Amino acid sequence: MAFKINDSVTWVGKTDWELRRFHGEELSTHRGSSYNSYLVRGSEKTVLIDTVWRPFAAEFLADLKKEIDLKDIDYIVANHGETDHSGSLPELLREIPGTPVYCTSAGVKSLRGQYHEDWNFKPVKTGDKIDLGDGKELVFVEAKMLHWPDSMFCYLTGDSILFPNDAFGQHYATEYLFNDLVDQNELYDEAIKYYANILTPFSKLVTAKIKEVVGMNLPVDMICPSHGVIWRKDPLQIVNKYLEWADNYQENQVTIVYDTMWDGTRKAAEAIAAGIKEANKTINIKLFNAARSDTNDIITEIFKSKGIVVGSPTINKGVLHSIAALTDIAKGLNFQAKKGAAFGCYGWSGESVKIINGLLEEAGFELINNEGLRMLWNPDEEAINKCLQFGKEIGSALAG
Repeated sequence: MAFKINDSVTWVGKTDWELRRFHGEELSTHRGSSYNSYLVRGSEKTVLIDTVWRPFAAEFLADLKKEIDLKDIDYIVANHGETDHSGSLPELLREIPGTPVYCTSAGVKSLRGQYHEDWNFKPVKTGDKIDLGDGKELVFVEAKMLHWPDSMFCYLTGDSILFPNDAFGQHYATEYLFNDLVDQNELYDEAIKYYANILTPFSKLVTAKIKEVVGMNLPVDMICPSHGVIWRKDPLQIVNKYLEWADNYQENQVTIVYDTMWDGTRKAAEAIAAGIKEANKTINIKLFNAARSDTNDIITEIFKSKGIVVGSPTINKGVLHSIAALTDIAKGLNFQAKKGAAFGCYGWSGESVKIINGLLEEAGFELINNEGLRMLWNPDEEAINKCLQFGKEIGSALAG
C-alpha cells in the first residue's frame, strides 16, 4: 500500500510483520522490519529509489501499478545491491526493460553477480545528479562499506530529503512510518541493535562519511532509510547518535556472558556479578546464558559495555560452542576500547579460560586479568569466594 510522504515522495515499500531472522539466520528481528522503496516525482521525471525483498516482488509490483503506470518510471536508483533492496528488480525490469538503473560501479558488479542480467546500468559517483525538472535534482553520494562496497546515498534538492539506504535504519515493523509517532524506547532499542550488529566494524567510515555529507552544507528536513521509520522530527538526532555510537561507544555497564553444563559457571557468574557490584556500586551489570539468550541482543549489550566477562567449562579441551560463536562474532565486529576477563570450570584438563583469554585478545579486548579464573569441578565455598574477589578486581578495573 502506497503512502504519500509529501508532494514529491511516496512510500511504496513493504512492511514485514513476520520477519524474525535476517541475513540468513545471522540477525534476530524481534519486531519485524520494512523494506522501504520510494517513488520520487519531479515536474519532468519520475524516479523509483530501491525496491523490496524478492519474496514480496509480486505484491510490490501490484501495489506499484496502482500508484503509477510502470512505463512512467523514468529512472531506477539502486542505492545498494543487497537483495532485501534489489530483490524485485528482475520482475520490475521485465515489465519496463531498458529503464536506466543508477548505482555505483561496485553496484553494477553486485547486481550483475546476483542476478546475471546486463541491465541498462548508469554508474554514478559522488556529485553526479539527475535533473527531475524545475531545478529539483537527485544528487548521489558514494558510501563505500556502509555497509557494502556498493552502498550510496542520494539527496533530493528542494525537498531536502536524504535517502541513505541502510544507514540510520532499524529492523522495526510499524504502520506509523514516522519517528515522532512510534514508541521512542522501541525505536532506539532497534536503532542501536542495528548499529551494533551491522555497522560497528565500519565506525571510522561512518564518522568520515557523516562529516563529508555535513560538509556539503545540505539542509536535511527528512531522512528516509530503507528499513524502519522515516526521520521527520529533528531528523539529525539519529545522525548525532551515529556519531556518538561510532566514537568507541560505551555506557557504565559490564556484561557477563557464560554457558554452562551443570551450573558451575552459572554459579560463578552470579558470584562474579556480586563482587563487581560490591566494588563498583554504580555500574550496570547484565548476565546472559549465551546458549539460552539471543546472540544479537547480547552483542548489543556488549556494544554498550565498558567490559565483558566470559565464562565456559572445558569440553573436549575447548569451550562450549555458544561461547566460541559469540567471541567469533565479536572479533568480526572489531569492538574498540573495551576490557575483558575469562572464567570457567573444569574437571580434568581445564583449557577453557586460556582459550577464552586468547579469543578475547583476538577480538580486541584488553584483558583485565591475564590469568583469568579457573575452578575445579563444581565451585565450593572457597571457589565462590574467589569469584567474589575476581569480581571486585573487575569492578575496580571498570570504575571511573
